[in-house]
Amino acid sequence: MLDLTARELLKLFRTRSLSPVEYARHLVAHIARWEPALGALYLYDPDRLLSEAAQSEARWMAGTPAGMLDGVPVTVKELIATRGDPIPQGSAASPLVPAPADAPIAARLKEAGAIIFAKTTVPDFGMLSSGLSTFHRLARNPWNLACNPGGSSAGASAAAAAGYGPLHVGTDIGGSVRLPAAWCGLVGFKPSLGRIPVDPYYIGRCAGPMTRTVDDAALMMPVLALPDARDATSLPPEAIDWDGYYRGMRLRGLRIGLQLEPGCGLPLDAEIRAAVTAAAERLAELGAEIVPVPPVMTQDMLSGLDDYWTARSWAELRKLPEDRMDKVLPFIRDWASRGKNIDGVRAVDGLGQTFAMRRACAALFESVDAVLSPTTPVVSFPAEFPGPTNDPDRSFDHIVYTVPWNMSEQPAVSINCGFSSDGMPIGLQIVTPRFADLDALRLASVYETARGPITSWPAPPAA
Repeated sequence: MLDLTARELLKLFRTRSLSPVEYARHLVAHIARWEPALGALYLYDPDRLLSEAAQSEARWMAGTPAGMLDGVPVTVKELIATRGDPIPQGSAASPLVPAPADAPIAARLKEAGAIIFAKTTVPDFGMLSSGLSTFHRLARNPWNLACNPGGSSAGASAAAAAGYGPLHVGTDIGGSVRLPAAWCGLVGFKPSLGRIPVDPYYIGRCAGPMTRTVDDAALMMPVLALPDARDATSLPPEAIDWDGYYRGMRLRGLRIGLQLEPGCGLPLDAEIRAAVTAAAERLAELGAEIVPVPPVMTQDMLSGLDDYWTARSWAELRKLPEDRMDKVLPFIRDWASRGKNIDGVRAVDGLGQTFAMRRACAALFESVDAVLSPTTPVVSFPAEFPGPTNDPDRSFDHIVYTVPWNMSEQPAVSINCGFSSDGMPIGLQIVTPRFADLDALRLASVYETARGPITSWPAPPAA
């Protein structure tokens, strides 16, 4: 039952072949088996889940569902505000102040009848590609509990891979939806900047679905993309037929760039290179023209971005009282403290590198219709690490395939394209032009169909 997609669930609810309460009870029992080992959830409330499921059941029985997702359990990332709940940002240093209102994503999901039954864990201040936090329990990867789920949407990826319902939402400013999706075998969709309204908004900050299938990612988009005036970077409302991804794409005549070299940062693992190359060859068999393309990232870009974010983070952390500063994860404190030595000119130069990324991405798309690349350069890393390098001086070395598309504001999808020799998922990233969000999902769907479904997901550990 817990392998059903959200669309399948809704069909069963509509035909009264399955009750939202019956599904919720199975989910509660499933989470009870998984969660002690996984550490994916924050503010999990099984009683509220069952109560809201009963209300949904009554609506379905009366033929009056509240919205297109009525009764479907959903998680949202801890950083997405839900009214009355504190937002610790994954850090013991944060004051626990109840949020005064639902953020746009939470508001739209509730309006659609979805049941937000939990929030998902993040690392300190959402600043790590890891499940390591001073506030939450350590989040682990369901495929191998010794491995990291990635981050900062750590709990979301772990929950989705473990089958905590079909729908989950993360946020992404440098890869935080796509990286953990890759490490956990999921579909992680970062749409064009502004397609999904967020609050607070920032340079490159997006939100997106994290699901087991392209189908479920597409299903969420009509809800998540509804307008909200609180996001001054949001795009104008647009009537997009998100279900149009079903129609796929004609690949013949489509010129797709294959970007294997990272340009800087960590070298690409050989097993990832082989899996992504095989995915490109599969699309070529379906008619696409695959052409090698160079990396867009350079060491100057990566170092400049590190300078800017380090300075920005130090500017925030230095405001903390000493007793709260002592509670910040040491890795974050060590990384951010380098900001003491970054003057204003260097920080501004670092910010300027985001525009250099944007120019490089735009130039690349003058010659191709889409880009394929690895999502991550490494297959996995230990659960206890704050990131793949475990080194604050190289904390950005793993985001070289993902971060440029945040700065260029382009849609990008990570989708599983195989497994390593030790059984860990490998992610393929698909990037399309700015605003071509539906094309990104359509191309991902074509690949997903050619690849076939993942038929065996991780099982809970034995009691």
